[in-house]
Amino acid sequence: MRTDRIFSRLEQEPHRPSAPPPRMSRVRLGLFSATFVFYVAIVVAVLGTTWLVQLDWQVMLFRPYKQWPEWHGALDAFVVMGQRAPTAVLVASWLGWRSWRQRTLRPLLALGVSLLLLNVTVGAVKIVTGRLGPHYATSVGSAELYAGGDIFPSGHTANAVVTWGILAYLATTPRARRVLSVVAGVLTLGVGATTVYLGTHWVSDVLLGWAAGLLILLGLPWCEPAIARAEALIFALRERFAAVGPPLAPSPASRPVTARQPRQPLVKPRTLPSHQESASEKRAPDPVASRY
Repeated sequence: MRTDRIFSRLEQEPHRPSAPPPRMSRVRLGLFSATFVFYVAIVVAVLGTTWLVQLDWQVMLFRPYKQWPEWHGALDAFVVMGQRAPTAVLVASWLGWRSWRQRTLRPLLALGVSLLLLNVTVGAVKIVTGRLGPHYATSVGSAELYAGGDIFPSGHTANAVVTWGILAYLATTPRARRVLSVVAGVLTLGVGATTVYLGTHWVSDVLLGWAAGLLILLGLPWCEPAIARAEALIFALRERFAAVGPPLAPSPASRPVTARQPRQPLVKPRTLPSHQESASEKRAPDPVASRY
């Protein structure tokens, strides 16, 4: 088994990737327009309490979690793939490693912009509509709007579309983009259907969540110029702080030289009083006179 290829994948690439970011082509613009029309149609159908609301009640009263209770445990764990916190941490960790390896901040910045757009757009519609979920419904056949809820559109579904779809959006090869698109599609369809099975969302909630997340992914090319400017600004600030650096300590040659002071004795000599000094001089013998 060759390990050189494995270890080479753990090192930084010598240069940043040269693949251009996706642009708003005619095909993408057509898909964006069609998805936007579908989004508006779902909202109008729920606000008008049409056949879509009747379908919501039929599925809710059918109670799929009671029809197939053996799937409840597994699907209750699978729906975590649409929750904001765990999916954002997982995807951000992967994109952070990619950003370090490819010497670019575009993956992390694209994820941040997409999550910001998701919070603003989906959160605004939730607050305005105030729809209650199936478990808190009060009147059969009603759309349950403006009742203080926050269920429309499905945040689990929209979050799954954005967090897993951003991996396909940032793929650098056509093959990787196709594979990741299929994986993201399976996960998002599964998360949306699971919320209907568990009874936490209406069918119309899931349909609008799919449309809301897809609109963000299709519209990300419009945000690419802002992402590029933000990346350039961050790198410029990093280079500026790196050029300034910490203050240098003065070298020994540049320090002022001071005159050395004489060392003081550790023990100060003891001085005798004047009368004791005269007495000691009297007792001292004369070395010349001692010879005779």
